Amino acid sequence: MRKSEYKLVEAALEVRLRAYAPYSGFKVGAAILTDTGEIFTGCNVENASYGATICAERNAVAAAVAAGARGFVRLAIATGSSPPSPPCGLCRQVLGEFNPRLGLLLVNHRGQLIRTTLTRLLPSPFRSIPE
Repeated sequence: MRKSEYKLVEAALEVRLRAYAPYSGFKVGAAILTDTGEIFTGCNVENASYGATICAERNAVAAAVAAGARGFVRLAIATGSSPPSPPCGLCRQVLGEFNPRLGLLLVNHRGQLIRTTLTRLLPSPFRSIPE
């Protein structure tokens, strides 16, 4: 694993510990790397109404966008599942808005790692903005 990937994975694993998941117990951490080398993190935040729950991946994107970042290169997602879990469909669509070819590192707390791309997970994203 490259040094930049290691830092990204470590950031995702660390922020996963701060997730608020009292209903499902399924804690997720995400760390997104920008084209300028910055890393932004997010964790899932559950809510009693379930529909108000915010995924870690979208929280990381929101943190990056709020700081002015738009060019995303790679995303690490840390879960406690085996094998590591990919992002949900809603997160895939949001991520695809910024980079349909985004590199993904799916990890778990046991050190399992899966490399994939958003294109593999979402080959035909919805588009309403002309290319």
